[in-house]
Amino acid sequence: MPKLPSISADKAIKCFEKLGYEVVRQRGSHIRMHHKFNKSKKPLTIPNHKVLGKGLFRKLLRDAKISIEEFLRLL
Repeated sequence: MPKLPSISADKAIKCFEKLGYEVVRQRGSHIRMHHKFNKSKKPLTIPNHKVLGKGLFRKLLRDAKISIEEFLRLL
């Protein structure tokens, strides 16, 4: 398993958009994303930080049901 990268919220949002998520709303610094086609996937809430915490990033990947390898290919 590859090491979890340090990534900004902007890069994460762009990668999740490639997976079919879209920004639905923003309140303060938190951006809410829903999947366009598959409504059974969990919505994602991404804080607009320079670097996302490793635990939060791992949770976002788990909620989107993708592996680290798949996410690294999208970068």
